[in-house]
Amino acid sequence: MMDVSGVGFPSKVPWKKMSAEELENQYCPSRWVVRLGAEEALRTYSQIGIEGTTTTRARATRKSLLHVPYGDGEGEKVDIYFPDESSEALPFFLFFHGGYWQSGSKDESAFMVHPLTAQGVAVVIVAYGIAPKGTLDHMVDQVTRSVAFVQKRYPSNKGIYLCGHSAGAHLAAMMLLADWTKHGVTPNLRGFFLVSGVFDLEPIVYTSQNVALQLTLEDAQRNSPQLKVAQAQPVDPTCRVLVVVGQFDSPEFHRQSWEFYQTLCQGEWKASFEELHDVDHFEIVENLTQKDNVLTQIILKTIFQ
Repeated sequence: MMDVSGVGFPSKVPWKKMSAEELENQYCPSRWVVRLGAEEALRTYSQIGIEGTTTTRARATRKSLLHVPYGDGEGEKVDIYFPDESSEALPFFLFFHGGYWQSGSKDESAFMVHPLTAQGVAVVIVAYGIAPKGTLDHMVDQVTRSVAFVQKRYPSNKGIYLCGHSAGAHLAAMMLLADWTKHGVTPNLRGFFLVSGVFDLEPIVYTSQNVALQLTLEDAQRNSPQLKVAQAQPVDPTCRVLVVVGQFDSPEFHRQSWEFYQTLCQGEWKASFEELHDVDHFEIVENLTQKDNVLTQIILKTIFQ
C-alpha cells in the first residue's frame, strides 16, 4: 500500500493529508465500534442478518419468492417478500447489502423485512456479483438491471424505494445516474435511503480494500456519484434522497455523507441528511429489525407520506 501523505494532492481534501495507516483506519468501520470489539461487531452483524433472514423465511405467514433471477449471470437473483395483502399495487423497497463490494449476501441481509411487510411494503433483497470475481462496473450494471426487473415485473407498483448500506449505499446512489433508456423502462423511483455510504471512491484506491477490488483511479472516478450527481437531472423532482450516517461512523464516513448531501442540494435533488444518535456502522442497519427504530420509522413515513 502506498503512503498518500507525500503524493502532492491538493490539501483541501482531508484524507489526502493522512498517513496510509490513518486512511486505512478511517475506512475500516469495525474499528470505530464503541460497544464491542471489531471482530465481535462483525460476527454479531452477520448473526443478526442471518437470524433476521432465516426467521423471516421460516414465517409461514410471510409470502416470499426466493432466488428469483433478474439476469442470466451467476448470482443475479433477488428474494421478494410480500405483505399479507395480495396486490401488485404495492410500494417496493429494494435493499443492497454492504460488505465493501467483496463480502455479504442477500441471504443474510433481510433485516427490515418483518417491520416493512407488516405495514404493507414488499421488500426485495438484491444479490450482486462481489469482488474479486465481479468488477465494480459490473455490480453497478447488475443493480441497475435488478431495479429495471422489479419495475417490469410489477408495473403497477406504488413506488420503488432504494436502500443501501455502506457499499450498498454507493450502489444505490449510482442509480441516481442510471441511463434507464438502455433498459427499456423508467422505474417509478420515489425515494432513496443511503445509509453509511461511500460516495467518492478515490480514497478506497489507497486502502487494503482495493486488493480485491483492483480499482484504478479512473475506475474510482467513473463510479463516484459524488463527482457526477450535481450535473444529473432527477427523473422525478419529487423523489426524495435521504443520506444517513451513524454517530459512531468514522469521521471520513461522516464527511463522505455530508459532502454527498451538499452535492445533492447543489443539483435539483430533494435531499435530506440525518445523523442517527448512538449507533455505529453496523447497528444502524441491524436495528431495522425493530419496527419502532428511528430509521424504520423514517422509511415508513417517507413511503406513506
